[in-house]
Amino acid sequence: MGLDLDFAVRHSGRPAAAMTRRDVARVLLAVPSGQALVALPDLRRQLLAVGNPLSVTFWESAKAVLTSIESGVATVGEVQRWLESSGTEPIMLTRSYFLWPEESERGPVATEMYERLVEFLEERLAAGEIDADALAAGDAGARHAYEELQERWLGTPLPDGRVPNVVVNDEQDKELYAAWDEEEAFALSELRRVLDDLPEPPFPEADLRMAARRLRVTLGRPGYPGNVLRACAGLEEGDLPERDEDLWLTVAAGIAAPISDLPDEEDAARFFDMEGDLSHEDSILASLCAIHHADWLASVITLVRYGPGVLASPERIARFIADSEDVDVDPDEPEDLEATEMLFTAVTPLWAHLGIVDRAEVLTPLGWWGLPKALERAWSSGPALPD
Repeated sequence: MGLDLDFAVRHSGRPAAAMTRRDVARVLLAVPSGQALVALPDLRRQLLAVGNPLSVTFWESAKAVLTSIESGVATVGEVQRWLESSGTEPIMLTRSYFLWPEESERGPVATEMYERLVEFLEERLAAGEIDADALAAGDAGARHAYEELQERWLGTPLPDGRVPNVVVNDEQDKELYAAWDEEEAFALSELRRVLDDLPEPPFPEADLRMAARRLRVTLGRPGYPGNVLRACAGLEEGDLPERDEDLWLTVAAGIAAPISDLPDEEDAARFFDMEGDLSHEDSILASLCAIHHADWLASVITLVRYGPGVLASPERIARFIADSEDVDVDPDEPEDLEATEMLFTAVTPLWAHLGIVDRAEVLTPLGWWGLPKALERAWSSGPALPD
């Protein structure tokens, strides 16, 4: 199908005379760049003929960005910024880190708010409050004003009392938690299915008692690793389970499903500071939270199958995950294996403090017995995302 005015009208859902720069930009991006470049002069003439000429600056910017796309040098960010320079396209990621979901992933609330913002921007453009030509020309002042206008709208209550950025984030959070719960429930069912076919490891009572005694001392000390282990388990200082088994399993489960952040560090913006460095403890928690259910499942099942004495180093665990026949994982590229290994470098030192592995990163009888129980506990206790 060729790109002509009829196609543009159908794609935008507006009469030709009412089409905005954003409408035309989205039409041009909806077809291959070469096709769009060929059709550009005719489309411009057709819009001019119906009294909707747009502007010379817009058409020049369209030609420039399409040429850049066709030659393979345009980045996704550059194309998005050009679309935003139409003057009525919402900014995908704002300075306050509000991020619109991708169009195909927007729920009813996000879709409604997105459309409301487009309508608001069209009103402001018609009122002369947005300088689209300056945006297309890359004027920094015009861009700043455009960003500020959207930030204010996102944070201002609508007549019905809803705040756009709040209700969109709430909807995304609900969708995230629902997907997380579904993934966790499936992983738990798979863990139980596999464990049903494996012999029950013997209960290492003496090893557990010694490990719990050491763990109580560690948890009572300031700094790493006590602060990370307390955060993982959601334990307050001095408020520890009395039974050794409960304490040990709570902390071991927390490593697989961290419950909270570090004390007195609730400002999540530090994780988005691209120029700042995370603390050692924050980096560990971030790594733990980035490990997928499938990776935990594949690694623990394999370790339980091999039993005490198997090497459980990060490198070995990454290979266990890649080679697993129990879980549908696919980290077979060198960079994928390296990424998995890096994540588990945060895990094995914590395991060592619990006696799951020894100093040589070899699985112990306590780890053999306790790892599957800890994983089952982690996935049986509801949502495990950090607060």
